[in-house]
Amino acid sequence: MKFLFKLFIVLSFHFGLKAQNVDFKSSNFKTDKEGFKKAEAAIEQGNVYFDKGTKLLFEVKDVKGNFHFALKSYEIAQAFNPSNALLNFKIGACYFNNLNYDKALTFLLKAKELDPNCDPFLNYYLGRMSQLEGKLEEALSYYTKFTVEYKKATEFTKFIDQRKKECENAKKLMTSPLRVWVDNVPELNSDKDDITPTISVDGGDMLFSSKRKNEHLMDSIGEYDFEIYSSTMEKGNWSAPKKLIGDINTNVDDVVNTISYDGTMLLMHRSVNNQSDIFESKLLGANWSTPEKMNANISNPKYNDRFACYNHTGYKIYFIRDNEEAENGYQAVYSGMESKLRRDYATTTFLDVLNSKFNEGPMYITIKGDVLYLASQGHGSMGGYDIFISKFVQGQWTAPVNLGYPINSPYDDFFYSPTVNGKFAYITSNRPGGAGGYDIYKVTYWGADKTPIVSTEDFLISSVLQPVNDNAIESKVDVTRKFLTVFKGNTIDLLNSQPVGATIEITDNATGKVIETFKSNSATGKFIITLPSGKNYGIAVKAENYLFHSENFDLPDGGEDNIVSKTIQLKNVAVGNTITLTNIFFDLGKATLRMESNAELDRLVKLLNDAPKLKIEIAGHTDNTGSAAMNENLSQQRAIAVVAYLLSKGINSTRLTAKGYGSKRPIASNETEVGRQQNRRTEFKITSNS
Repeated sequence: MKFLFKLFIVLSFHFGLKAQNVDFKSSNFKTDKEGFKKAEAAIEQGNVYFDKGTKLLFEVKDVKGNFHFALKSYEIAQAFNPSNALLNFKIGACYFNNLNYDKALTFLLKAKELDPNCDPFLNYYLGRMSQLEGKLEEALSYYTKFTVEYKKATEFTKFIDQRKKECENAKKLMTSPLRVWVDNVPELNSDKDDITPTISVDGGDMLFSSKRKNEHLMDSIGEYDFEIYSSTMEKGNWSAPKKLIGDINTNVDDVVNTISYDGTMLLMHRSVNNQSDIFESKLLGANWSTPEKMNANISNPKYNDRFACYNHTGYKIYFIRDNEEAENGYQAVYSGMESKLRRDYATTTFLDVLNSKFNEGPMYITIKGDVLYLASQGHGSMGGYDIFISKFVQGQWTAPVNLGYPINSPYDDFFYSPTVNGKFAYITSNRPGGAGGYDIYKVTYWGADKTPIVSTEDFLISSVLQPVNDNAIESKVDVTRKFLTVFKGNTIDLLNSQPVGATIEITDNATGKVIETFKSNSATGKFIITLPSGKNYGIAVKAENYLFHSENFDLPDGGEDNIVSKTIQLKNVAVGNTITLTNIFFDLGKATLRMESNAELDRLVKLLNDAPKLKIEIAGHTDNTGSAAMNENLSQQRAIAVVAYLLSKGINSTRLTAKGYGSKRPIASNETEVGRQQNRRTEFKITSNS
């Protein structure tokens, strides 16, 4: 009897400690009626925001600050009565939709303990939390329970079906993880949202957006506005972020979207009074110009438009737009340019194959236009935003395919920014282990272990400025590999090493056609371009009051992706300066000019026409192969051939002389083939400029 009595006391104590649900009834708070009224009013106010946020959430629209404002009201009531199941559920749901998952779980579990039937959506949110924790069977159980127990569950079939698909997708992807590391980049991240890593072509610079503390006032929910920052790769690490130089950042949200392949133009979106529009800025020297809003077909006042990217031709801009006419949230669209001169864009076209029943996110198209990266909450997501790839096949994009785990996770993963050859990438994610909010992560591929499936020349970067090999991602994605060379460098003054803004022409030497003309940066002299392999190119650099500089190199078919770096020293047009005509070609052992020489010679003709007082000596040089007399004669005949070409283009003979030096003036050793090739050259020297 004593034992039974003690057991009764223990059990009574145990059940006495068990949490009990306390309803918000006046009868439960007779001693504090005033406190009850305030708590009841706070709940009523909170419910207005909560219901509005929930409605927007299940319409796949931006919930804005509704769950934040609801939480502020609910916290007043929670301080008065922390033991109400329904209130704990709503606070948990608010934290979940504010992306504070740790606190969300605490309140949701407390709601379940107090009353598991307090709200039918408790099972839905517990399923979402289980999904984030990787407890996929448990999540499926909660979703099934929600469907069975909630009479109106059929109204949310779209969402429950997607959540279940996400769990099944996660099971498959997590059982076959990619051979990658996904690491937080601490030097870039803060305890606030850090998003949209946008990398320069050479991998030396990054732009991104952050809500870290700034000099502006916080908004109504206590957050700073997004501003755009830059960072530079220094000895393998990113430098401390600095605000982007130029008239870019304002006191509203400014979010970088992408930069053009040559690094001279920037797309961004700016949000003012809940209206998001796309802007474009140009790099002028060291500063970015004041962003200009895109025309109404891209920045339409009826919609929110954001996350834009250029296509590979520069004639189209892809972006996402909230589609008010559909229940599918932000959708992927594009607009083609009607006039490149005026930069006018035509009516937008929705990309049906890329769009799901949920929100689409940032896109990026490779320089070759054959691969597109898309963030999406739909398709084959394993939870939240996932990163997908689509291929351009027979004039259309293919259905997006999940990039795989652990690049993707049950959390939000978006804005995939890969290197030139797929060894590294940068993404944005709010997965656990970050500094806070959304963080920037670096993806490092281990190397080829499966059949390579993606050729990722995106952003044309080599991580840490070094070329690397491609690798495998997922066997069912198949993209034909094409090889590129990134040609980058600086144009500087030969004598003082100061930057020179110059015009650069890229010529296909086989056809003599100029395939690209662009300018180096006037403040830094920097330039970047990518070229397909399998061709011989001529590169000519021209600047006012400087002699033009030329280079040529051969890119064999099937060659690995390369990065060619060159500092080009430009010479002032002063008497005595000498320049090598690199892209002059003769038949072997003869003085017959080949057609590939025409583009180089025509540039010389232009220089002589632009500087009518200039007089030059055309000098021919050979290596030391053969007799001195033979070499001197050959070099003389080749110099004469060049002069003859210039005469045929109308250059006065009094401005031209021809001189063959044979092998007398080598610039390299004749002991190697490379040296001998350098010695076989055609030069011109300025003899007069008055």
